[in-house]
Amino acid sequence: MSEITADHSYLLRSAAELELTEARRQKAERTKSLGSPIQLTGNAIDIQIRGNYAWIAESSHVAKKIDLETRKTLQIYRGHRAPVTCLAFYDRTPNSGDEKLLITGSWDKTIKIWDTNTKGLVSTTAAHDDFVKTLLVMPSVKLLVSSSSDKIVKFWDLTDVLEKPPQPAGSVSAHSRPVECIAGIANADDSVTLFTADTMGVLKVWKLEREGGPRPRWRSTLQDTLNHHRTRITEIIYDAGYIWTASSDETVQVIPYPPGSSDQKPTPPLTHPLPVRAILPLALSDLEEPYIVTGYGDVIRLYDVSTPSEPEVLGEIDAHWHDVTALRLWIQRSRTDNGRTRIEPWIISTSLDGTIRRWRFSELHDSKPDNPAGQSKATVIAPTPQPSGDVKDQVEITEEEERELAELMEED
Repeated sequence: MSEITADHSYLLRSAAELELTEARRQKAERTKSLGSPIQLTGNAIDIQIRGNYAWIAESSHVAKKIDLETRKTLQIYRGHRAPVTCLAFYDRTPNSGDEKLLITGSWDKTIKIWDTNTKGLVSTTAAHDDFVKTLLVMPSVKLLVSSSSDKIVKFWDLTDVLEKPPQPAGSVSAHSRPVECIAGIANADDSVTLFTADTMGVLKVWKLEREGGPRPRWRSTLQDTLNHHRTRITEIIYDAGYIWTASSDETVQVIPYPPGSSDQKPTPPLTHPLPVRAILPLALSDLEEPYIVTGYGDVIRLYDVSTPSEPEVLGEIDAHWHDVTALRLWIQRSRTDNGRTRIEPWIISTSLDGTIRRWRFSELHDSKPDNPAGQSKATVIAPTPQPSGDVKDQVEITEEEERELAELMEED
């Protein structure tokens, strides 16, 4: 490339940056009070709802417990040296369902376990050679699964986890790109069906079987490889015989698995104007309603899938001024003056705009799909600040990961 061409490309990039920054500044002002925003120090990368509390993994190197009613931060878990990317729960008392142990994964390549009663750190495990991307706990078989940008999926035994750190119990290394998300289910025979999805859009299905011996090990057998997305799978959910996936190829797909397990007409791909980062199938929630909530760009969209072969867009909310990263359901339970229990469903969204926002389901249901994202840009142009510490001292991150890092670390 000649020097003149390079200078021209730089000027175009700088102009695009300025245009995008100004558009976001204006939208931040317009949306500053929408959804009763809870402002965070960093960006929420993962979120789990337990009762009236939101537990978040934050780019500011911490995990937090936030009261969704009062909007106050109740607990902060400090110790990671890089963005906290994922979290999960495990029972402090085995098989009790108390979920008193918080498990966090981070770009510092470690997994930490915390006691939520005391906020104390129970253990730290050097888990991967690159960023820990996601965690999955199957309490009935005492199994923790982690995935990473190092393309490896690892299994960890959680037996006696209060006395010793999670113990290595096997791994799979069949992916050629970072493993972005995982899902799974424990079967009646104590085997596990595991789904792993990567940034190339490849989804693999595994059967895990526990082997005997003094140290628990899980033997993995590849059952299937699915290629129904063209690129990065951003979220995967498996339940009720269906795989639900969101992708950067601008679609959400709902497919029966195992193949042929459903005799109803298939749901066609749900297409969006921009990459989809988040999905929330309400049929799998406590609501048990035939709706799917999706997050693409800054927008939250609601689909009616009561007729699966003919999905219908019911509503959209131009919810944030930066990309939506996660969607969860919050069932708010409160007492009325006459002592009755009042139940109200809310959609909770997180975004790279550094907020958690709360939307009454009725608001989303009654909104009008006017394609508010029509003028949005799919590409985020931003410099690439380096993380603190030694997050990337042993590995070379890809261009895609550099863009992700820029989004998470940028200051607005």
